[in-house]
Amino acid sequence: MSIASPIVDEPFPLPQRWGAPEVELLTAAMQQQSLFYWRGPQTAALYDAFRSHYPLKHLFPCSSGTASVHLAFAAMKFNPGDEILVPAITDMGSVLGILHQLLVPVFVDISPRTYNADPASIRAAITPKTRGILAVHLCGNPCDMDAMMEIGREHGLIVVEDCAQAWGARYGDQIVGLIGDLGCYSFNDYKHLSCGDGGMVGTNHDHIGAHLSKWGDKCYNRVTGIRNPDELAYNYRMSEPLSAICTAQLGKHDAIVNPRTAMGLRLTEAISDLPGILPPEIRAEDTHTFYNYIFRLDLDTLICTRDEFTAALCAEGMRADGYLPDPVYRYDLFQNHNFFADTWPVRDFGLTTMDYTQVVCRESEKFLQDCVHLPFNEAMTESYIDKVALAIRSVAQRFTR
Repeated sequence: MSIASPIVDEPFPLPQRWGAPEVELLTAAMQQQSLFYWRGPQTAALYDAFRSHYPLKHLFPCSSGTASVHLAFAAMKFNPGDEILVPAITDMGSVLGILHQLLVPVFVDISPRTYNADPASIRAAITPKTRGILAVHLCGNPCDMDAMMEIGREHGLIVVEDCAQAWGARYGDQIVGLIGDLGCYSFNDYKHLSCGDGGMVGTNHDHIGAHLSKWGDKCYNRVTGIRNPDELAYNYRMSEPLSAICTAQLGKHDAIVNPRTAMGLRLTEAISDLPGILPPEIRAEDTHTFYNYIFRLDLDTLICTRDEFTAALCAEGMRADGYLPDPVYRYDLFQNHNFFADTWPVRDFGLTTMDYTQVVCRESEKFLQDCVHLPFNEAMTESYIDKVALAIRSVAQRFTR
């Protein structure tokens, strides 16, 4: 008996991410007398290349997207025990800096079809100690920034945009990272643009930006050359070789971002009519740039589990799995409140009563039980996407009640 060939009968496409532009700028860097970022030609070029897409007045290139979020909150000089509202579905990098600043992440639930923080959940979580909102544009789908900024204005909260997964995404006609008070970006190896690991934090607010760089450069004053730190800061600097790679990557910005958007929308359209399949919701006026592709299953209309569905997709030649194992608050770190050598100073000293063992974000937990995650990149062709859509259609029909 012959065995049917898988529907997706070609290898998973992979782009050639680095090439001649990166080599050219790296070669120039290797001919310099110094690879230090301050007044380095590669970092100066990076500022220009970055601003050509994201016109932020004040910038600091740093070692990672995690560092960029940390620097954003460090620059605000909040007090220990102050609260920052964070979606329960995000990367650990979104919350590490908050914890290291002795702030308290307060997890809010997600909207079921955008996977971003639900404005209603944000409003319900505000207390007198709330100081900020971290707007994570998950998967490249822009948050409801009108709601975020309105809530921020009403309650005097800072809004930080985490754009790590959202290079090139737009909320209406505004590119992400320019709407909130600060924008944070990642050049991690898995992101749209990459130098292996790197980040950028920026703002258009002079009162924040005038001193932004000191938080990632040991509180040194590079302009005067005086080394007399007056606050506890960090060493999150980016080096000249990494700046060179980032500059080259930004030169490919649209060539990387635009195909992802086109193929993501093509897949969404192709599977939107399938029973049991819930593709992501995207506002018509927004631009989703598909860091990855996630859709949800309506398990009440399917005769399978999520894991059975993904196994069937893999049998059809696809790459498919779940997303995160748990909402962030379910990680052992939070369940044990083990943030600093088995302690949590802000709670030990009575600055918060937060107990993460009692946190429940029901939609976030349900999402992680029924979502299907597909890796995504700019090398995917229409032909490949059409085969993926056909495989999803075939499996969905097979499991429909």
